[in-house]
This record gives sequence, C-alpha cells and structure tokens, in this order.
Amino acid sequence: MLAPLRPQAVPPARVRRPRQGADLTAWLAHADALHAQTIDMGLERVARVRDALGLKPGFPLITVAGTNGKGSTCALLASVLGAAGYRVGVYSSPHLLRYNERVRIDGAPVGDAALCAAYARVEGARGHTPLTPFEFGTLAAMCVFAEADLDVAVLEVGLGGRLDAVNAFDADCAIVTSIGIDHVDYLGPTRERIAVEKAGVFRAGRPAICADPEPPATIAQEARRVGARLLQSGRDYRLRRDGDTWTLSRRSGELTGLPLPALAGDVQLHNAAACLMALESLARTLPVDAVQIHRGLRQVRLIGRFQRWRRCAGVPEVLLDVAHNPHAAQRLAVTLGQHPVPGRTLAVFAMLRDKDIAGTAQALQGGVDAWFVAGIAERRGASTADMAAALDAAQVQRTVHLGASPLDAYREALAAAGPDDRVLVCGSFAIVAAVLRELEAEATALS
Repeated sequence: MLAPLRPQAVPPARVRRPRQGADLTAWLAHADALHAQTIDMGLERVARVRDALGLKPGFPLITVAGTNGKGSTCALLASVLGAAGYRVGVYSSPHLLRYNERVRIDGAPVGDAALCAAYARVEGARGHTPLTPFEFGTLAAMCVFAEADLDVAVLEVGLGGRLDAVNAFDADCAIVTSIGIDHVDYLGPTRERIAVEKAGVFRAGRPAICADPEPPATIAQEARRVGARLLQSGRDYRLRRDGDTWTLSRRSGELTGLPLPALAGDVQLHNAAACLMALESLARTLPVDAVQIHRGLRQVRLIGRFQRWRRCAGVPEVLLDVAHNPHAAQRLAVTLGQHPVPGRTLAVFAMLRDKDIAGTAQALQGGVDAWFVAGIAERRGASTADMAAALDAAQVQRTVHLGASPLDAYREALAAAGPDDRVLVCGSFAIVAAVLRELEAEATALS
C-alpha cells in the first residue's frame, strides 16, 4: 500500500461542541476547528468514526473520481437515474452558494435541520478523533443518506481517491473521469502517479469505468492489481458524435441516436458515455431503459459549468465556468471555440495560489481578448499581485486590468463590454460564486 504523500498533522486542542439547537453555520465552524489543517490525507480517522456510527449503506454506491468532470458526471448519473424513477442521493464538493448544495436528494439540497442532526450524530460518535472538515461532512452526508430511503447514492471524491474520505465506503461501481496534473503536493507530479491515486476507488470484482480516452498505463495496472473489472474508453467502449446525436458502441451492442447532454462541450460525451457504461454494469440492480436515458441526458443541469447567463436583451452574455487547472482550461477553450460570439471575450479571472495560474491562463489565452484579474481574500487565495505576476509569466499577449476584488473586476469587465461581447468568469469556485450571487440579486431586483 502506498503511503500518504503528506505528513500527518498534529491535532489541535479539544474544541467545545456546539450547543443543542445550534444552526448549520455553527456546526460548520465547529468542523473547521477540529483539525490542525484542512487537508490531511488518510482513511484511519474517518473509518474509525464510520464504524462507531454503524454506517453500512444498504443501497448501491457509485463513486466518481478524476481531475475534471466529476461534478458533471455526478449530475449526469443523477439525472438518468432520476428519470428512471429512482430516489438518488448525491454528495459533491465544493459548493457555490450554500453548503447544502453538497448533499442533495432527488436534485434538491438537503435542509439545514437534517444536516445539523447529522453533524450532531457524527460529533457524538467521533470521541476524540480530530476529523477534517471534509471528513466530517462526508460522514454527515452518509448519515443523511442512511435515513433517506435511497435507491442509490452518487459520491464525488474530494481529492485524489485512494486516501479521500469518500473511499471509506466501498463503491459498487467506480468511475474515473479524467487524469490531469493538479494537487501535485498531495497526489504526485505525473499523470502516472496521479492515476494510481484516482484508481484507489476501484474494488475487487466490481466494475471500474475510465472515461479518459488516453489514460496512463497505471490505471489498467491498478485495476489488475486490485481485481476490478475495468471498462476503458477507446478499448472496451467507444463513442461517436453524429451531428446532433451520438452513438455509444460497446460489447453488448450499440446505443444510437442518443441526444447530446444538456451540458455544453464535447467532453460531456465522454462523461455521459462513462455514466451509461456504469449503469449498464449495474443493470441488474438499477435497470434503466432507452427512454429514461434520453430524458436524463436532456434534462441534466449543473450550475457553474459553462453556465450561460443572459442578463437581458442588448447586454453582453455572462458565462460562468469553474475551470481551475490547465486541463480544465484546455477543455473550456475548446468549448468556447465551439460557441463563438460576434464580439470579444473578456475574462474575469481569479484563482487559488496553490493552483497553476500561469498554466491555466496559457490554456485560455487564445480565446480571450482582455483579462480582468483580482485576488481572492481567503486563506488559499492568490492576491491581485500574484495573479498579475502569473499572467506575466504566462506571457499573455492581451490587455490585463487589475481589480481590487473579484466583483470589482467583474463590474469593470461589464462596463467595458459591448452587446456582442461576452464576459467569461472563471478560475475558481470562489469567483464564480461571487458573480453568481450578484447575478441572482440583480435578477431578483428586476423581477
């Protein structure tokens, strides 16, 4: 077994439990205070509390790992399964506007009362175990799901796979969406090493789907080592776009005339194909038919992924996307090219300082006419100076405007944009969330 890539943290002093009747904000603050660091890779702590809680899901679990595309894949799975009439729980991260978005049942975020009760249950079981915020949240989500009479749960891995808290629960089917370079301090500097971490969600004798059309060899090596039944894009199944429809070819035959997923970008075909292969592998437990597949692909929705927001007639379109690494930015650049506008694309751009800011900007620069950058005022946020230095290192050959904050940068971009232009907001969940809140407030004021 591979060792964690980061040293274990020293737990902080014991913190006081929130009082009875505490709200969700208090519970989230409590979870944040339990551990000396936000990320501490390993399964020992979460497994110990899992066992104390007696959490043994009585429904199938589909675990989704990967560098990019996890959120879209979870949404596609939930949409098709929901169209088939199943009661579906989804655990994903991070959230954009409210924490409750991370725990959804039948597409709706779980309410504060259920989450608070779940947090209290985890707190009562953990003893002196110093859980990280993500570990606490994962266990709380599973407590919610255990009480919800689910037919199936879809779990998105937070970071990596092998040592992520989600991996404390055995997947009936695992999906790896894509393998790119990200989180190198935790996962390693190469795609081959990162693939080993992602493949940590595979289980012996159970289906494992790899959606990456060019995966490192270590994916197949890990599947063989574990004894998982690997189904790999380009080897065990293939997809082909046919204009406004697409075809999935696999050993059991072809699915033809499939509608394009209602999520922009050809990369979504790879995510959708992996979903359909996963559902085929679980057909005895969760059968779906062609009509349900078509409905689910057409109805899928996911905020913050190439989300187009037309504020009103005669003003520029706002496009929101949480691409925050070079791999995701390359895919976003392709999708931008597939959806041109008559005018310019003005990028509102902010990132976390532990990300490859220069590489992300380089991947996008061919489709961007001007940059409006700002810092993010949080612990991991890059400053405005950091952003400017990274764009300089990337040798971005476009005008760069520096904003005092992400919202200031967004407002400056709007003021500079004409009706045929578009404003692209990207680079971090934090900046997309800030602009999305402003757009929703604007829409409310106009309604």
